[in-house]
Amino acid sequence: MTVYIIRRVLQLIPVLLGVSILVFSLMHLTPGNPAQLMAGENAPPETIEQIEESLGLNDPLPVQYWDYISGVVQGDLGTSMRYNTPVAEEVFPRFMITLELSIYSTILSIFMGLIAGIVSAVRQYSVADITIMIVALFGLSMPNFWLGLMLIQWFAVNLGWFPPTGWEGASSIVLPVISLGTAGAAIIARMTRSSMLDVISQDYIRTARAKGVKQRVIIYKHALKNALIPVVTVAGLQFGALLAGAVLTESVFAINGMGRLLVDSITQRDFPVVQACILIIAVVFVLVNLVVDISYKFLNKRIDLND
Repeated sequence: MTVYIIRRVLQLIPVLLGVSILVFSLMHLTPGNPAQLMAGENAPPETIEQIEESLGLNDPLPVQYWDYISGVVQGDLGTSMRYNTPVAEEVFPRFMITLELSIYSTILSIFMGLIAGIVSAVRQYSVADITIMIVALFGLSMPNFWLGLMLIQWFAVNLGWFPPTGWEGASSIVLPVISLGTAGAAIIARMTRSSMLDVISQDYIRTARAKGVKQRVIIYKHALKNALIPVVTVAGLQFGALLAGAVLTESVFAINGMGRLLVDSITQRDFPVVQACILIIAVVFVLVNLVVDISYKFLNKRIDLND
């Protein structure tokens, strides 16, 4: 296990290096001059040139990338062109908000998806099964931003149960989490149903039933544990997708998270902030995949991670 973890951590280095090169190249290939945006539309050329010189934008791209990656290795993510403050001070507080939103949404998705999927699989082709799958289809089809607007209208404006915007206090997180976690819950419910049906049809489940083992024990002790492997994979991918795609939910609920910062920074050509945001997302995504792979060993002792 230790050797596997060390090998995976070492594999993180070329992945992050490739991500940094790709993002750096794309940001510099997009139209627009950050110095022009900072100086204003009517700024004289001399002012723009001074800003470009101070930001190092006149240096060759390889030199700019080397300066950037050298700073990252030393823990320096650079200085925001827009705010003129260290990138870490801008990114990490907002990253924690987005991370918190993603974690809560993932927990909600797993909780709702597992319960719905198990009930649907155990009562296959029943009214409950059909109803759950129809609801899951609607949950998967609804855009997050539309669901968020409907939740604000119903529960914040009409009923006044929750605040419509913000991320302060327990009541303010309910609607954004539901909005962001609904699609994930639908995906996990469908995956859990499919995986459970496959496991339930195995010979050892039929043997357990023939021996008179209680249905509850069969489902939760024998079937569910083996059915969780594909579900865990989907949950890990969903967490990464939520972390990277929370910008719409953050915009609808006016949450000052990393998603909004990333979009604003792309618009303003704030290269250091964009690169830092995407690099952080890449790190978290790879680490989540590592945790998912390690969890396979705990779910099934026969899996050899070193293969």
